[in-house]
Amino acid sequence: MSEAAIADTGFHVERDRLLELVLSSDELPSLPDVASRLLTLMSKEDTELADVASLISQDVALCSKVIKVSNSAFYNFPQQITSIQQAVSVLGTNAVRSLVLSFSFLSLSKPKGATRFDFNTFWQRSLASAVSARLILGQLPGANVEQAFLAGLLQNLGELVLACTVPEKFEAVLEELEKGERNQCEIERELLQLDHARIGYEVSHYWSFPSALSLPILYHHRPDEAQSSDAEIQNYSRALYLSDLLVNILYSEEPQEYHRRFSTEARRIFKFTPDQVEGILENAHLDLDLAAQQFGLDMDKSRSVQDILQEANIRLSLLNLDYEQVNKELVQAKMALEKLARELKEKNEILKDLANVDGLTGAYNNRFFQESLDGELKRASRRNSNVSFILADIDHFKRFNDEHGHLVGDFVLAEFSKVLAANLRQYDVLARYGGEEFAIILPDTSGEDAAFVAEKLRTAVEVSKFRENGVKHSVTASFGVSSVTPEDGKVPDKKALIKAADEALYDAKKAGRNKVAVAGEKRKWFGKK
Repeated sequence: MSEAAIADTGFHVERDRLLELVLSSDELPSLPDVASRLLTLMSKEDTELADVASLISQDVALCSKVIKVSNSAFYNFPQQITSIQQAVSVLGTNAVRSLVLSFSFLSLSKPKGATRFDFNTFWQRSLASAVSARLILGQLPGANVEQAFLAGLLQNLGELVLACTVPEKFEAVLEELEKGERNQCEIERELLQLDHARIGYEVSHYWSFPSALSLPILYHHRPDEAQSSDAEIQNYSRALYLSDLLVNILYSEEPQEYHRRFSTEARRIFKFTPDQVEGILENAHLDLDLAAQQFGLDMDKSRSVQDILQEANIRLSLLNLDYEQVNKELVQAKMALEKLARELKEKNEILKDLANVDGLTGAYNNRFFQESLDGELKRASRRNSNVSFILADIDHFKRFNDEHGHLVGDFVLAEFSKVLAANLRQYDVLARYGGEEFAIILPDTSGEDAAFVAEKLRTAVEVSKFRENGVKHSVTASFGVSSVTPEDGKVPDKKALIKAADEALYDAKKAGRNKVAVAGEKRKWFGKK
C-alpha cells in the first residue's frame, strides 16, 4: 500500500472514530420526549391531524407556547386560535412540527465543558439564521417558510454538538479560529477530520429528522454541491447559505464584505431583484426581535443592517488617522450627525404621510386608498396571489347627525374607525372612502377569509360601547366583500373589484343592515339573519 493510501486510510479511521465518539457520548444533546415521538409519528404515512394534536397535548407547557406563537404577529391570522387541535388544523402538521422542534431545540441544555464556546451568542446567531432563512424563502411562491425557519435554526447544530461531546477538541478549533486566518470549516477538517456541517447532519439523521431538514444542514456552506433531485432541499440549502451570510452582516467584524457577498449571491442563486434583497435586509432585525420575544430568548434589541454598515464605514474612514485622533467622541459625533439626518428624513416622511391621512378618523384618505389598491393589484399579478376588498358603511348614520348633531356624528366616525383598525392586520389598509363609508384592502387574502374578517369587524362594531359624555350610542354597520385572483399575470380590474363590493354592500343594507354580504354568482351571507 502506498504512503498516500495509508494516509488516506488513517484519515477515514480518525473521522469515523470522532463520529462514533460524538454519537455515543453521554453529553450528546437529546430532544424532549414529545419532539422525538412527534418525528416518529410524522414519518408514518397514515398519520392524522388528531394523532399529532393528541401527542402535543401531553405537554401542557409546549401546547401553550405553540398556541401563543400561533396567535402572534409571527403568523397574523385573523381568527383566534384557542386549542392545539385548532392550531394543527389551521397551521398544518408541518408548521406545528416546526414550532415544536424549534421550541425543543431552544430548550437544549448548555454544554458543560467548553469555555470559549459562547452559548448565548450561539442561540442568538441560530435564531438570526432561522429568521433570515424564513425571510429569504418567503420571496419564493409556495415555499414552506415554517420549515425554512426550523432548518435555519438547526443549521449550526454541529457546533453545539461538538462543544458538548468533545469540548477539548472543539476548544482547539475555537482557539485557532480566533486568529482570523482561516474559516471554521477548514480548521475543523484539519483538526477533527469532520466539520460542524457534517456533524450536524449526522446527528439530525440520528434523531430521525427528514431529509428536507438534515441535508440542508450538510450543504449550507456549499449549496452548489447539494446532491438531491428535490428542488425543495436545494432551495433550503441555498437559503441557509444566504442566511449565514446575512447573520455575518449582523454579528461579524466585516459587515461590508458580507453585505456585498449576500447581495451578489442572492441575485445569482435566486435571481432576486435589488428591491427584494433590500426588503430582506430591512426586515431582518425587526423579525429577529419579534422571534426572540415569541420564543422567549433573552437578548438585546437588534441593530438594523443600515446602522451596522454606517458604523463600519465610519470606522473604516478613520483607519488612516493617528490613534489619538480615533477617539470615542469623534465616532459618536459622526454617528450623531448621521442620526440627525435620518431623523430629519423620517420627519419629512411623517409630513408626507399626514397628507395621506383623513384628519377626522385617522384612517387613510381616498387618494391614498386608490394608490394603494393600484399597487396591491399589481403586486398580486406578479405573485399570483389573492386580493380582497371590504366596503363598510355605518347603518342609519344620518340619524346621529339629525338627532344629536354633527359633533356626535364626527365622534361616531372616529370611534368606528378605531374599532376597525384594532381588528385588522398591520399591513391591511383602512381608508375613509367617503362620508360614513370605509374601504379596507386585504392583501394575500382569499374571499372566504375576507368574509370572516368582515364578520369579525361587524361583531366588533356591534358589541363596542360608543360613549360620549355619559351617553351610549348603539352603532352597527353593513359590509360588502369582494375578492380577485389574477389570471395569466394580468392586473385585475380595480373598478370591477370596487363595484362588486359596493353591490354586495347594497344587498347587505337591503336585507336589513348589520350584515355581511359576499360578492359572487351566488350571494353568501354572514352575520345576523
